[in-house]
Amino acid sequence: MAHDDESPPGGEDLDAVVTAVLAGSRLLVALTARSLAAAEDKITLPQFRMLVVLAGRGRTKLVTMADLLDVNSSTAMRMADRLAGAGLVVREVNPSNRRESLMRLTGEGRRVVDEVMTRRRNEIGEIVARMSTAQRHALVSAMNAFNEAGGEPTTAGPHPLGWPDG
Repeated sequence: MAHDDESPPGGEDLDAVVTAVLAGSRLLVALTARSLAAAEDKITLPQFRMLVVLAGRGRTKLVTMADLLDVNSSTAMRMADRLAGAGLVVREVNPSNRRESLMRLTGEGRRVVDEVMTRRRNEIGEIVARMSTAQRHALVSAMNAFNEAGGEPTTAGPHPLGWPDG
């Protein structure tokens, strides 16, 4: 059976899946934004992403962070400067290469990551608890298949938001 150029394989079924995933994505972004707003008004979602990556990696070169976040070095530097100004990260000169800058979380930065992640996990848990057992099993299966198809690990790793550690 041939498909016309305008219709993806799977047709309406594929469209329904894409629509459902987009709705779920909006919900997850909203949960993350609410969790973040409850913790700190001065941190943006991209800045929080930097904190989460640092939480999983420890000390990281600024240029490596830019690559991990898929931003240019000047953007990563501005983000790091703002987070350092807020007392959430420390920027240091790399002792083995004085031209490089290293970053690490402060205790306060770690506290913010932990608090936001706990809030987010609790809110997701409340939503999932309203689902039937069969729906929860189907969700796990579907999310694992989605993550696998997208090249994302299906088990929880050091980055609870799922951002790569390089």
